Amino acid sequence: MNQILIAEKLYVTPELRRKKRLFKIEFFLSVFLVCILSSYYIYAEYDRGRSEQISQELLAEVQRTNIKKPKEDDNFMIILLNDESGENNQPINTTEQVRQPNQEQGEQQEQIEGEGEREEEQQEQELEHAVSSYEASDGNTYSTEAIVRIPKINISYPVLSKNNDETVDELLEISVCKFFGGEPNEIGNYSIVGHNYRNGKMFGRLSELVNGDIVELEDLSGRTIKYEVYYIYVVEPTDTSCTDIRTNRKELTLITCTNYGTQRLVVKCKEI
Repeated sequence: MNQILIAEKLYVTPELRRKKRLFKIEFFLSVFLVCILSSYYIYAEYDRGRSEQISQELLAEVQRTNIKKPKEDDNFMIILLNDESGENNQPINTTEQVRQPNQEQGEQQEQIEGEGEREEEQQEQELEHAVSSYEASDGNTYSTEAIVRIPKINISYPVLSKNNDETVDELLEISVCKFFGGEPNEIGNYSIVGHNYRNGKMFGRLSELVNGDIVELEDLSGRTIKYEVYYIYVVEPTDTSCTDIRTNRKELTLITCTNYGTQRLVVKCKEI
């Protein structure tokens, strides 16, 4: 039996043409948006990587030029050899007054020591003033106040402070920065703010801290003080009560964004 196959003819109507054009437009728009978002993400990662490089560059400069001063309780022993018998070879603490057998020689020695101390103090003051500001590879000059280290989340950053022509938002693109407080490692509440990046940079892993964790703060004199986390909580962006400095001990407050930037994570620390 012969069978006749009849193919059904497809008629292209104006409505079908309109839907086809709309589909093409939506497709090209989707591809365009994907390209734009991908480019933005790549540039953002590049920019963050560049900022991280500058912050670590500043960190290296601070560490290289930090003044290493002896602690106030550092004492060393000296022995006066007055005779060969060794009867007077008694160790004495440098905090006690040492009497020289020759008064004139003692005065000359004190004069020499006084001049040396004045010269050393002057050099330290000049150096301390010089190391507070650094010119980075991006051509900008940044002022640093301290170095904050958090061993648990393996971060170490210079703490920047703003100049007259800078804003906190501009500095936060480079590193963590001082938000409120007096001098680092002094009596009071020293507050540091930093971005919460998904790649874990800056304060991106701050939420991993728990009570008892250690945070270290090194000032420009080279003195490092350890602080212990004792209180972690979340506040609204308008709540700045965490910066209250009415305290008679040394405290450290770390602040970053949380919940997609709608709130602030606050980590309070106290000197050990």
